[in-house]
Amino acid sequence: MFSKILIANRGEIALRIHRACREMGISTVAVHSTADSDAMHVRLADESVCIGPPPAANSYLNIPAIITACEISGAEAIHPGYGFLSENAQFAQIVEEHQLAFIGPTAEHIRVMGDKIAAKETMKALGVPCVPGSDGAVTDVAEAAEAAEAIGYPVLIKAAAGGGGRGMKVARDAGALSEAFSNARAEAQAAFGDGAVYLEKYLQRPRHIEVQVVGDGRGAAVHLGERDCSLQRRHQKVFEESPSPALNREQRAEIGRICAEAMAQLRYRGVGTVEFLYEDGNFYFIEMNTRLQVEHPVTERVYGVDLVREQIRIAAGLGLSRTQESLVPRGWAVECRINAEKLPNFTPSPGRITAYHAPGGPGVRMDSAIYAGYSIPPYYDSLIAKLIVSGEDRAGALARLERSLAELIVDGVDTTAPLFRALLAEPEFRRGDYDIHWLERWLAG
Repeated sequence: MFSKILIANRGEIALRIHRACREMGISTVAVHSTADSDAMHVRLADESVCIGPPPAANSYLNIPAIITACEISGAEAIHPGYGFLSENAQFAQIVEEHQLAFIGPTAEHIRVMGDKIAAKETMKALGVPCVPGSDGAVTDVAEAAEAAEAIGYPVLIKAAAGGGGRGMKVARDAGALSEAFSNARAEAQAAFGDGAVYLEKYLQRPRHIEVQVVGDGRGAAVHLGERDCSLQRRHQKVFEESPSPALNREQRAEIGRICAEAMAQLRYRGVGTVEFLYEDGNFYFIEMNTRLQVEHPVTERVYGVDLVREQIRIAAGLGLSRTQESLVPRGWAVECRINAEKLPNFTPSPGRITAYHAPGGPGVRMDSAIYAGYSIPPYYDSLIAKLIVSGEDRAGALARLERSLAELIVDGVDTTAPLFRALLAEPEFRRGDYDIHWLERWLAG
């Protein structure tokens, strides 16, 4: 087992990783920008190294600085968290070339799954159901039109690289294809430096279902059920729950089995998430995230597994701690992503937190690195906290969520907490009757 791990991230995820390491008796090294010198993960880590000025490109994305921090501190492994360098194949390769352990998948698996076309081809070969689409990238409008006719309108034009909804356009008919194709390519090139796009069938009202998988890199893999991440705004997840209100036990077991078997064949190492659109009883693979997800705590609550601990164990060569038979779901868990944003336009709201009180009690978990007196810097993602609650069933979890939101105090900045209090008053939300477009329709009024 490692004796010292460097955490190449910030905020609540850096603190989450630090806590897992501390429980395992592993020392931690926090890296930070000058803007994060007073961050909670920096205060609690055993050591800290400043790696640059506030812009992420000069600090949290600065690979030479992170490798140097390892050499200075004597850390044996790097945990990338999520975002930043977590899905950067070059970074994973450089880490291991420096005889350090990368707590995540191999560079090759990151590279394959980071290219949506290659990922789809790989998953199809492994028996994972995929969305009908073009055979690889389409290079011009004529080729796109031919593919669209074969798939059937409406179609979704998607960037082969990247994510987060960028480089993604819908063409509802042939007349809209040319403009959508050009816009998707231009946006993909600007965002990712790669203008390659491909086409998929555009599903009308699907849900976003993702399956948590863990592999040991040697041919063994398990799944930990699914999460429903259908409440989204601008393709960004807002609220997640496990299990999904849309699936039954048989569907859950079958898609889990398919994903676990695919990861075993792939000899996948570490945690990962296989993401699907789900409509009319059918699953359609869209992408795989080769890292820890923001919403991983709901799976941890339902399955009683520490996924960060699993990542560390696997990276240290210890393999899986659980068999598929021992992974039995219990209860229901939901997560609210609380951002420092001003409603109703969701504009960033950085600033100094003057008062903070986290909710507590049975079944309540608050993943956050904020504190009273902390100043939220304007340079990074606006996520400041994740409120995770669990109950015996969905109704119990939502009742506990309502109570927890009433207890939460974050003064000095605006947050998105009122959004969830409003959602709890909506009958469709209460029933779990929503799709990936529901929240934007509701916000539009």
